[in-house]
Amino acid sequence: MNKKYDIVIIGSGLGGLVSAILLAKEGKSVCVLEKNNQYGGNLQTFVRDKTIFDTGIHYIGGLAEGQNLYKYFSYIGIMDQLKLKKMSEDAFDVISFDDDTTEYPHAQGYENFIKQLAVHFPKEENVIREYCEKLIYTCDSFPLYNLKQGDGYQSEILSINAKDYLDQLTDNEKLKAVLAGSNFLYAGIADKTPFYVHALSVNSYIQSSWRCIKGGSQITKLLIKQLRKYGGEVYKHREVTGFGFEGDKLISVKTKNGEEYFGDLFISNIEPKTTLKMVGEDKFRKSYFSRIQSLEVLPSAFSLYLVFKPNTFKYLNHNYYHFRESTRVWNANEYTQDSWPEAYMASMNISEENQVWAESLTAITYLKFEEFAEWENTHNTVSEKGERGELYEKYKVEKAEAFLSEIEKKFPGIRDCVQSMHTSTPLSYRDYIGGHNGNLYGYIKDSNNPMKTFISPKTKLENLYLTGQSINMHGVLGVTIGAVVTCSEILGKDYLINKINRTLEEQV
Repeated sequence: MNKKYDIVIIGSGLGGLVSAILLAKEGKSVCVLEKNNQYGGNLQTFVRDKTIFDTGIHYIGGLAEGQNLYKYFSYIGIMDQLKLKKMSEDAFDVISFDDDTTEYPHAQGYENFIKQLAVHFPKEENVIREYCEKLIYTCDSFPLYNLKQGDGYQSEILSINAKDYLDQLTDNEKLKAVLAGSNFLYAGIADKTPFYVHALSVNSYIQSSWRCIKGGSQITKLLIKQLRKYGGEVYKHREVTGFGFEGDKLISVKTKNGEEYFGDLFISNIEPKTTLKMVGEDKFRKSYFSRIQSLEVLPSAFSLYLVFKPNTFKYLNHNYYHFRESTRVWNANEYTQDSWPEAYMASMNISEENQVWAESLTAITYLKFEEFAEWENTHNTVSEKGERGELYEKYKVEKAEAFLSEIEKKFPGIRDCVQSMHTSTPLSYRDYIGGHNGNLYGYIKDSNNPMKTFISPKTKLENLYLTGQSINMHGVLGVTIGAVVTCSEILGKDYLINKINRTLEEQV
């Protein structure tokens, strides 16, 4: 392999594929290299017991006509082909607690969101409205969120702490817990998570919430189809292991199978810490390299995948965010061995639009990577099979049983509906998704020091760029916008945003 491209992209996660399409649409020759057997990063699905499960995409927001992700996906060319089911209008997410029989809804549409919560908090209706207005204002402070021009947010937006904001908003402890109840979406940390992270995470779901029928991997397939339509190339089983230089100029990437791919520009969709180490510490300023390596990552997770016996468990068209105690909403990741798991998110997977019975359920909870220190030097993927031994398998079973027992408190009798049970550990997330220590959403963003965790898509190497969930924001919308940010560095921000908006206007 000795072919040269305008752009070589490392990693076929959402950020890499969207970047590839945006650049290929501009006539660039683009190549995407993926180390695994399956493309898509967090968009990957897998099959257990003839049932499809999502790795990371359990629902998507902002896909109603005219909304932000709808616009981005329309420009990319995949919106019309997506197979989606709209979640319950009056409760796409339900927040619940062991010590409270009431189930609190997060509803679609801001007026409906206020209306449904006001049923449970009638004296707090104005507070809920004020909260919603703050969400909208905060999201509007980020121009690309709504495909607008401008330098955007003011520094004070970045410094507002999410928990502090809610504490100042109301004295009603239960309402605060309910408003923060879906913070598993961003692995919220009480003294660090900025309010803008909360706002950007939940706003698009309040606008509209959708499940992917037969899993999120359909997005990957549509993206690759579009990429090839514009002449882009994509290869799996191409693990990048090094970079080639001529003097100080980056000229190529080298893969494990001995191939070398040459390019004018390079975009890494893999984890920034890993990217910089692969390039070489000597290629960057010491302060820059040290800052990236010192960034703290968000917690990792343990996932339980339940395949149900046919016609035994009713399909629920919403997710659950469940906590043992409403006072622990911001601290569920600080569990002890005795208190684990303190909280979880439960979501149904769906294979058809009007489903009556659930085929499966995915439940996710926090689990520290340190619990797997004994096996951290082992790797196990479809393309690289490794053995972690009996102790590891035993530990997984123990965790799965403890987790299922906790879920059974919320759903009595669910154990009798289970046909088979499967798991993912922090090591699974690390090996298949590539996150440092198997983290869910990249690096901790800190309201106390907002710029410390800011990572520019443009690195200190002239022709190396970054994209993915550690750049900008995580999630389908965040990573899509992040890819636009990365490509704007290459094509010009004003040019790209103007072109997207102009194209969308012509399509109307």
